[in-house]
Amino acid sequence: MDAVENLHEKAFRSYAPGHWPEIPPEQWNDWKWQLRNRVTTLESLEKKIHLTPEERAGVILSGNKLAFAVTPHYFNLIDPEDANCPIRRQVVPRIEEGNTAPWELADPCGEDSHMPVPGIVHRYPDRVLFLVTDRCASYCRYCTRARVVSGVGEQELHTDFEEAFRYLETHTGIRDVLLSGGDALLLSDGKLEQILARLRAIPHIEFLRIGSRVPIFLPQRITPEFCKMLQKYHPLWMSVHVNHPRELTTEVKEALWRLADHGVPLGNQSVLLAGVNDSVEVMKTLVQKLLQSRVRPYYLYQCDPIRGTSHLRTSVAKGIEIIEGLRGHTSGYAIPQYVIDAPGGGGKVPINPSYVLYHDEEKVVIRNYEGKVFEYPELAAEKTGANLRDDVKCASGCRGK
Repeated sequence: MDAVENLHEKAFRSYAPGHWPEIPPEQWNDWKWQLRNRVTTLESLEKKIHLTPEERAGVILSGNKLAFAVTPHYFNLIDPEDANCPIRRQVVPRIEEGNTAPWELADPCGEDSHMPVPGIVHRYPDRVLFLVTDRCASYCRYCTRARVVSGVGEQELHTDFEEAFRYLETHTGIRDVLLSGGDALLLSDGKLEQILARLRAIPHIEFLRIGSRVPIFLPQRITPEFCKMLQKYHPLWMSVHVNHPRELTTEVKEALWRLADHGVPLGNQSVLLAGVNDSVEVMKTLVQKLLQSRVRPYYLYQCDPIRGTSHLRTSVAKGIEIIEGLRGHTSGYAIPQYVIDAPGGGGKVPINPSYVLYHDEEKVVIRNYEGKVFEYPELAAEKTGANLRDDVKCASGCRGK
């Protein structure tokens, strides 16, 4: 199903007889019906696909770590015959989630230690993360916040909204607020608008963002009415989360276009995952299809060292290989920045292929995407500036030279 040569095909609709043969389109396209009918139990899952022993044990384990839930829309993208299906690997638990490597952490990004008030993470000087809910439409098995989302983790999220707003009002250096969770788009239009309106009323907050996987898991949520509400709070940007080309169904593309038509700039944040998108071919197809969906590839994250995710993590060398395989072979707009979120709260660190071969005071030796080597004069600008200063002095004061 996911052979590279088939990834370039046009997006298909998730609505199909599939596992819900009696559901009429008007129900299927109701985002609240999608939420009510998520696959959440071992029994309902085994009725739809044949599980491997590792998956069955993983679903049982999920009740103690990170809940299992998949929307019908996203579930229809799973290949029921392929345990290595890249969609399936993202949302169906496996027993490997019970293994913890020595370097894995419950809070790899150090968010808890940068939380001055419940629900606000303040790691960077001018921006904050505002955690507005602990629930998602579906649960990614590599979730950075597995400790607090889904209701079964080892911690609970207790956001104090009034205390959060007071913090934002009194810290005037904050200009950028990112709403996340969980997934902020699971809130009702009214609840989300209340939050956006309060934020927009704070004079020093210039820029609002929402990080969401809902347009991919639950594109039915992106209604015209919802988009009109967002339109009132510009500048407002949205970061979506697409990992594999197959996720860009016709419904998803329509939802993304609807957001863009209402003035919401869209960026994508992918996570590099073993068996999902860890090849140049798959990633190239993904970023090109994102541009067609009016989404700018923004970040490619090295999978955080979350407990129980070793089976989904690749090497950093693989990420560098992918970025190098994109550079020069697709549009510059299509190339995301590959980053590692430094463990413990160090923030995002850009990781790039080595294009600088040599650098001294006189020159920098570089290579291009083809491996060709070029020399660029390092001091050219300074020498030009010095000559220009001499010319100015001469023009204003020198005589007879």
